[in-house]
Amino acid sequence: MKAAVLKSLGSPLVIENAPDPVLGTGEVVVDVVATRVLSYMNEVFDGTRNYALDLPIIPGPGGIGRVRAIGPDATKLAVGDWVFCDPTVRSRDDVVAPDIALQGLTAAGPGGMRLQRHFRHGSFAEQMRVPTENVKRLGAITSEEAAQWCALGTLLVPYGGFLAANLQAGETVLVSGATGNFGSAAVSVALAMGAACVVTPGRNEKVLADLVRRFGSRVKPVRLTGNEDDDREAMKRAAPGPIDCVFDIMPPSVSPIVVRAAVMTVRAYGRVVLMGGVGMAGGPGLELPYPWLMRNCISIHGVWMYPPDAASRLIALVRSGLLRLDEYQTTAFDLDHANEAVAHAAANGGPFRLTVIRP
Repeated sequence: MKAAVLKSLGSPLVIENAPDPVLGTGEVVVDVVATRVLSYMNEVFDGTRNYALDLPIIPGPGGIGRVRAIGPDATKLAVGDWVFCDPTVRSRDDVVAPDIALQGLTAAGPGGMRLQRHFRHGSFAEQMRVPTENVKRLGAITSEEAAQWCALGTLLVPYGGFLAANLQAGETVLVSGATGNFGSAAVSVALAMGAACVVTPGRNEKVLADLVRRFGSRVKPVRLTGNEDDDREAMKRAAPGPIDCVFDIMPPSVSPIVVRAAVMTVRAYGRVVLMGGVGMAGGPGLELPYPWLMRNCISIHGVWMYPPDAASRLIALVRSGLLRLDEYQTTAFDLDHANEAVAHAAANGGPFRLTVIRP
């Protein structure tokens, strides 16, 4: 098969022939039709993000494709089914605290690296081998629609955060980082899950206005000034009532002061979801007052990715019409131009933009 291979950090992807994946028990081989290119994939490939990668590797976290071959433990899948390949691979011998690898992207800890050595190669290829439980049926779609379905990979991240916080229909949500790629996805997911109102703080007035245009009066934009106390009060005033849940997806470059201003808008007995990158690039971490957390009974949920059943539940939200994939503008490249796709994704990583490779 043809594949794009990362052989060393800082070097371009090499487009070459690679061995076809060999099917094993508990595995499925999928013909990749479309795969998402992360906006920060260039930072993974040049080493800036310091992701754990056992090189050489065929990168690409997840994708959309059709089942080519199934193992003996698959009882619902059939050859030819359209599927989403969930990149969050979990060890099978510890259901309480499994080791995790993101197939084609990175791994967490020594156990995750052991997983990556087997489920290493991702979706920048004509075929990929995936754990059986990570292959999620989509139902009937067309090859042209496959690119837009790649948005599932972006939408799943905030969906996992809101599931952890047990977001309920009718609640008020604040999305810290709403003007970014994952933050804007969080706005659409919260509304699809029934949020009555989503407060969207940010500095980019054009993007804030676009969120209102897309989703209507349930979105309450707030322009940030950089003053922690003033911004916190402005966010509270924008909400029609107490803020039940704060979701943070700010990148590592953002000051923890900005994140703290948003987090501390949550009501007593409220929930906070942390999925961003504060402190990951060095510098101070997020400091929250112990008395405020304790006396207000605040629940803090640190969340990495999402539970195993999240992808199927999110697909159902899309099929119901509650979550619209047509918000996403897609730009497609063939596999021979994978390096150009990575550069395009880095330069066009804004809200509701999607760069895909179609092997």
